[in-house]
Amino acid sequence: MTPTRTGSTGRRPAAGRNTSGRTRRPSTGKNTRSSRSMRSQISQKPTRAKKAKLGRIDISFFFLVIALVTIGLIMVFSASYATSLYENDSGLTLVRKQTMFVIMGLVVMYLLSYIPYQLYFRLYKLVYLVCLALTALALLFEDESGRGARRWIRLGPLGTFQPSELMKFGLIIVFAALISINYRQMHTLKKGILPFFGYLIPVLGVIALQRHMSCIMLMVLICGAMMFIAGSKVYYLLALAPLGLLGLVVLQFMGFDYIGTRIDSWLDPFSDITNSTWQVVQSIYAIGSGGLFGVGLGNSTQKFLWVSEPQNDFIFAIVCEELGLIGALAIILLFILFVASGFSIAMRAPDKFSSMVVFGVVFQFGIQALLNIAVVSNAMPTTGISLPFFSAGGSATLMQLAQIGVVLNISRYCRPAVSRKKDPEKPDGKKEEQSSIKIISTRDL
Repeated sequence: MTPTRTGSTGRRPAAGRNTSGRTRRPSTGKNTRSSRSMRSQISQKPTRAKKAKLGRIDISFFFLVIALVTIGLIMVFSASYATSLYENDSGLTLVRKQTMFVIMGLVVMYLLSYIPYQLYFRLYKLVYLVCLALTALALLFEDESGRGARRWIRLGPLGTFQPSELMKFGLIIVFAALISINYRQMHTLKKGILPFFGYLIPVLGVIALQRHMSCIMLMVLICGAMMFIAGSKVYYLLALAPLGLLGLVVLQFMGFDYIGTRIDSWLDPFSDITNSTWQVVQSIYAIGSGGLFGVGLGNSTQKFLWVSEPQNDFIFAIVCEELGLIGALAIILLFILFVASGFSIAMRAPDKFSSMVVFGVVFQFGIQALLNIAVVSNAMPTTGISLPFFSAGGSATLMQLAQIGVVLNISRYCRPAVSRKKDPEKPDGKKEEQSSIKIISTRDL
């Protein structure tokens, strides 16, 4: 018979067990694994996140976007009717074009909501180079505006494309990737400042050659906000402010003389009503004419060739005139809810990269809306910053909805929102159930 391998039959103790039969845990294995995972936590999270179960999009964020897009399309129809009728003999020409871009943007948004966001992390350098190359390509096309600006790539019968809109998103992707890689060293100058400016300076140089100062300002604000949220030292960022002022002086001597003119017009908007301050003054008249409840949708008088391009940068003036203070505040409230909902997604994102992407996109929309409203109300000098979801424009509309699609994809991986309010019923119910079982146990009987 085969001898039984029990007791003292020569059986050796198993590895990791002492002679008393108790399991002996290695003293350094767990710590080694923990330290290794902590060191690779930041850079590896975007790769591991793809294993997470794909959930549903954030419904509240989605419906806020749909509400803003719908109201924006209605206001484009109202604001552009007079201009479209004057230029094209049809009041529906511009709104039809904008509707086409909105439909295309919604399709792109839907498709991008299913493309894993980790792909952008792996290809962030390629994304940056492609966006920068397209932005520089716009310099090869002749200016048709007569103002020296070369910002558009002509696509023949398809119209024009403004690559700086794509470059905004490219910078957000690059900065989010750098933050996720250098997250633990963002407080240092070497890792928290220099690598970011290595990517930012070439972009600003190309945009400056396009004579697109509003885009430069917007990019600097978005990137600075992302770096501040990520942990860059405030005094490092503030120390760069004199460099920005020096850059404005240099641009002034390089021929960007309209910068000083716009500042003078802002300080005294009624100094040259028939020329340089015409746009601002007509915007102020439109806002004042709206009163509390507005003159009614479609009843604006300032859109009849008084406010130049009322369907673009100054569309909010027409909103104030037709919907009044109540309607304007309602739209501002929608933007505030949009930003708050976006921040909620960013706080629940599965990793640093996705969180910073959402922060960057939300910062872009929030800062852009704030600056546009400030310009329309003459709270700051005039710049060519459009109002997201409202201002007409094919490139801007497509890119805005595409970025929303990326945010919706990230929201699929987010942790569910948990209320901070303590629910006393569930724990107490468990305790009562356990205590009731103990009362009827056989030991007590």
